[in-house]
Amino acid sequence: MPLAFTRQISPRIVDCALTHLDRVAIDADRAIAQHAAYEQALSDAGFDIVRLPYLAEDPDAVFVEDTAILLGEHAVITRPGAASRADEVDSTAEGLEPYFTVHRLPEGTLDGGDVLKIGDTLYVGQSSRTDQAGIAALEAIAAPLGYRVVPVELGRCLHLKTAVTLAGRDTLLVNPDWVDPAIFEGTDPLPVATDEPWGANIVQAGDRLIYAAGSPKTAQRLRDRGLHVVEVDLSELQKAEAGGTCMSLISG
Repeated sequence: MPLAFTRQISPRIVDCALTHLDRVAIDADRAIAQHAAYEQALSDAGFDIVRLPYLAEDPDAVFVEDTAILLGEHAVITRPGAASRADEVDSTAEGLEPYFTVHRLPEGTLDGGDVLKIGDTLYVGQSSRTDQAGIAALEAIAAPLGYRVVPVELGRCLHLKTAVTLAGRDTLLVNPDWVDPAIFEGTDPLPVATDEPWGANIVQAGDRLIYAAGSPKTAQRLRDRGLHVVEVDLSELQKAEAGGTCMSLISG
């Protein structure tokens, strides 16, 4: 059975790092309930949930995607661009070591939310959290494993996966105002509704897509393509600049 790695929410999520959003009060109890519903959606999609070690003092620790990149039987432990997140990576490595051959980036900064894998290509956003040294370090590890690394300029959102994710074998869910769809070779772009700019982040989970509620027009565009969309309320977590992909590392 495929695995989905998650981490329990810290009660300090109210102190999360923010880059593009103004700070708004987060209801930690409601965020915990929404995270539980998200994990249930993954479980309903056929995934076994594996909880990474709990980090009560790390506000952003629930956003496990930023701390590792899963590449088949390999896991690359990243170097998050926010200094407050440096302590998370050892915990992630500890949780993944029983399942993967673990590699570590030796230098630079790189958030996993900036890495979009399409086939054997890793598109990497050059954001405020990911620098050129981090991209070069990833390429040094990924190239021998058979992956090509393509840098993507980014500036108007936190992570590449805020602007674009893969919604099917070829369907690219994208905000074309934030990233050029033409960069992603061999894909069929599906733009988000113009009044739903934050709607480009979606989780492929088996035969379905897990999608943050709040972008109904874009959700309907996905359904019109015959895709199975499961909407989950992530409104409290979105106040922390989170998307659905942020909260899991999916294997299989």
